[in-house]
Amino acid sequence: MSQENKPLTTLVVGATGATGRRLVEQLLNRGHHVKAVVRSAEKLPDAIRNHENLTVIQAAILDLSDAEIAQHVKGCDAVASCLGHNLSIKGLFGKPRRLVTDATRRLCAAIKANSAPTTKFVLMNTAGNSNRDLHEPISFAQKCVVGLLRHLLPPHADNEQAADYLRTKIGQNDAAIAWVIVRPDNLLDEDSVSDYQLYASPTRSAIFDAGSTSRINVGHFMADLITNDDVWNEWKGQMPVIYNTASQAS
Repeated sequence: MSQENKPLTTLVVGATGATGRRLVEQLLNRGHHVKAVVRSAEKLPDAIRNHENLTVIQAAILDLSDAEIAQHVKGCDAVASCLGHNLSIKGLFGKPRRLVTDATRRLCAAIKANSAPTTKFVLMNTAGNSNRDLHEPISFAQKCVVGLLRHLLPPHADNEQAADYLRTKIGQNDAAIAWVIVRPDNLLDEDSVSDYQLYASPTRSAIFDAGSTSRINVGHFMADLITNDDVWNEWKGQMPVIYNTASQAS
């Protein structure tokens, strides 16, 4: 049976973030079950927080023990991370500096601890992070800027390290985990899903010619990966870049 036709259970971390809420909403609208790990349940809209298919786990993901994370992951068909750092001084330079990486590592360990069938792991990342499996061409100027960001802004290095963990430590042939890393560019807010395009590698410079991607489109694509086998099989083990169609035409 196609996963698109049966209810699934997905654990979502970063569920109260601007994109995480969109993913949770998309999954619930498709009739699936969601376990949402949130620091504050009050940040979820009422329509989501009171949904019968939602289970709220009120905690910071890195404050949970390994056993607790394994228990929350148990029975899930997929795990999705929409974690990110707040655009504030504390969010950019405070702790935890490796939020995305450490959460990815510990969630993967929890999946393996449960010895379950292959679990999907979908990680929201950024178009500013290259897929080094493909040796994506980057201009010298962009390499210089990214090098500075890597040293000056901890969140950029965190995103790189989280993606590299999946690429190199989990790899393409892990029996317990299969993954997709979603790379949006220049996130913006829109009220409804619009046309978007997917590419194996960036078609524009994330530094000097950034496109745009609405958060609701990111949530829609991540939900498609989780619920639609055809979409999953097309992108499994890759780092697709997602742009709003309008931004590609500009």
